[in-house]
Amino acid sequence: MAREQHSVLDPGALDDGGGQPLPRATAGRSARLYAGLRRRKRWLLPLLVVVLLAQMAAVMITTAVQQTPTIDEPVYVATATVYLREHSLDYNPEHPPLGKLVIAAGIALADPHFDADYQGDQGELGRHLLYESGNDPWRLMFWARLPVIVLTLLFGLVVFAFARELVGAARGLVALALYAFSPDVIAHGSLATLDVPEAGFLLTSVWLLWRARRRPRLYVPLAGVALGAAVATKMSALPAVPVLMLLAVVSVWSARRPADRVSRRRALALGVVGAAVVALVTVAVVWASYLVVDPRLRFTSTEPVPAVHGVRGHVVDLLPFPRAFLDGMRIQFAMEDYPWQGFLFGHLYTGSHWYYLPAAFLVKTPLGMLALWAAGAVAVVAVRRLRPAAPYLLVPTGVLLATAMDGSRDFGTRYAIFVPMFLAVAAACVPALRWRWAAPATGVLVAFVAVSSLLTFPFYLPYSNEAFGGPSKTYLRLHDSNVDWGQDLGRLADRLRERYAGERIWLVYKGSGVPSYYGIESSDPRKVGVREVHGLLVVSDTSIDKARGKLAELIDSSRPIDQVGHSITIYRR
Repeated sequence: MAREQHSVLDPGALDDGGGQPLPRATAGRSARLYAGLRRRKRWLLPLLVVVLLAQMAAVMITTAVQQTPTIDEPVYVATATVYLREHSLDYNPEHPPLGKLVIAAGIALADPHFDADYQGDQGELGRHLLYESGNDPWRLMFWARLPVIVLTLLFGLVVFAFARELVGAARGLVALALYAFSPDVIAHGSLATLDVPEAGFLLTSVWLLWRARRRPRLYVPLAGVALGAAVATKMSALPAVPVLMLLAVVSVWSARRPADRVSRRRALALGVVGAAVVALVTVAVVWASYLVVDPRLRFTSTEPVPAVHGVRGHVVDLLPFPRAFLDGMRIQFAMEDYPWQGFLFGHLYTGSHWYYLPAAFLVKTPLGMLALWAAGAVAVVAVRRLRPAAPYLLVPTGVLLATAMDGSRDFGTRYAIFVPMFLAVAAACVPALRWRWAAPATGVLVAFVAVSSLLTFPFYLPYSNEAFGGPSKTYLRLHDSNVDWGQDLGRLADRLRERYAGERIWLVYKGSGVPSYYGIESSDPRKVGVREVHGLLVVSDTSIDKARGKLAELIDSSRPIDQVGHSITIYRR
């Protein structure tokens, strides 16, 4: 006869392991102990979430206050200031307003001096605002970066919530840890740029569509809001729109669970309605982002707007967006047609390589994270109960990555920063595999990722993993925003004062900062004869990668003696 089952919280159900009931006092202590463990478990989980996000906040803020403006930031900061002061859409039309409105929230608190009469293009306006208008660029850049930092942390909660709904709260911590220690997310989440906001809004939209499988009437419109926010931040989110519309159909179908032909037709019709809702709300959010800046939608671009012909031109003409958005798309298409230079594994080339982004991720992603991404992708396909999540996690990632790989600008992993976000959620599914060592291996790999990430602090932008020699070797394989984006001009000024005071400086700097503002008095070695260059030759690592002619001769005949922030090399001549 089977033994009667009791609740473990019932003291009478506790025994001594031999079938005999425990004394009442002992059983009471055991019940209280079990209840105490459950209470501790309740607060332990939120504590771990807070700890992970707190360390992420700490390293991002530290990074933000130590880095000088990167190449793109002055443009976004100046445009956001124009939004606040002039309510004009004229600057930086190649990107929609929402991400810059996020940056504007911090600029409003900084309250910078602004010269409304200044005439110049968007790059010149950014340098004028930071260095020629009486503002403190360190203070202004911190306040501009702070809203992006906050948004990046909030997206961490989305990563955790998505993974928790798939595999439970404890495994959700795996996803959050991978996100919080991702060098790419930390690097770009601490800058006043648009890449992390766009990717985070896309992930949020997909998560809301996953939730729509239970409550489509609530979550389908909310998913449209998040998708609209992504498109209103960067136009590169547009390829996700048809993908997420199809996912809306899938979510509504799953919510209805049709059992016969009539109910299947009705579910499909409702799914199409859901997809239309996603599209309409997306368009509405984009329009709203422009109307917030200027309700009259006045627009005269400060940049030349090229004509776009052929299929691309017809697509632009058909899109239901404001003229400023459409002209921005035309500028983006013109940029795609430009013969940019790329650099990969020591090879400088013109044009683009389709495999550039996978190769760059291989270099710039912690090894443990790469392993968990691959295993996570397998898990969401192989584990039956997780299989419904595969289209939500893998299809948007694959489509967006393929689109980014087809781009002409081989400048950095930031163009696919959504990959570490989506695949962090997938990686949380690894312990669900029926492998004996899946759970402990996951823990070891997460710890390996954390150590690798912390060891690169505070130089997250030039991070590369141990297989490729760490951040000091990144410039040998990659360039531009992967390693050297102009972020270390302030550190260079400190290094020159501390170790090389009074020496002649010859500088080739790639960035938007103004060296003289930081006390760097230098000359351009490319404007004089090679024999005239004596003293310190200071070169941004991206310029080293692209060096040809006189600069290459100068570098080859000099001796490297120092490196600043893993992005600037100092030579002795």
